[in-house]
Amino acid sequence: MATEFAVTWDYRCPFARNAHEHVLTALAAGADWEVRFLPFSLGQAHVAEGEPSVWEKPGDDKGILALQAGVVVRDAFPARFPAVHRALFSARHDEGLHLEDRTVLEGVLSKHSVPAGEVFERIDSGEALAKVREEHERYVASHQVWGVPTFIAGDQAVFVRLMNRAGEGADPATSVRAIERVVELLTGWPELNEFKHTSVPR
Repeated sequence: MATEFAVTWDYRCPFARNAHEHVLTALAAGADWEVRFLPFSLGQAHVAEGEPSVWEKPGDDKGILALQAGVVVRDAFPARFPAVHRALFSARHDEGLHLEDRTVLEGVLSKHSVPAGEVFERIDSGEALAKVREEHERYVASHQVWGVPTFIAGDQAVFVRLMNRAGEGADPATSVRAIERVVELLTGWPELNEFKHTSVPR
């Protein structure tokens, strides 16, 4: 029976990139997992009380456009999602590109054979933003999610920082082991609330 879990993302977070690279690498190698990729807006999470939400003023947030594009690809072009998902993280963190720039997103989508026009049509109609908002708010309400990457299984949720990456060509065994350890702790040892090194080796 496949292991089922969900994991949140916002393309701006380097730790989300690390975790999602491991998940994508393991899945590509045949990991027996059913994974739900969940959008979470870091911009919305940091809106000050009394200020307009990202849902009201998406043009003011630098991450919401790419998040919408990722959700559209996830739902409408699922076979292309792993490559696009990885590439959007790479565009932000390896190439230093601005994901609020439509031409950057168009380049990533086109490179991976996703019709950018169809993606932007769903964004411009408000459909994609409504989907992002619904999923973001659902898991904030049900699991008190406050950041990325958060792993979710059943009624348990945990924020995780994996320090190493799993780029193209990485050993999938390392990724499988890393993610299975996370999920095992999440589902098998919920009594462990916090485990954080006091320093990070460089």
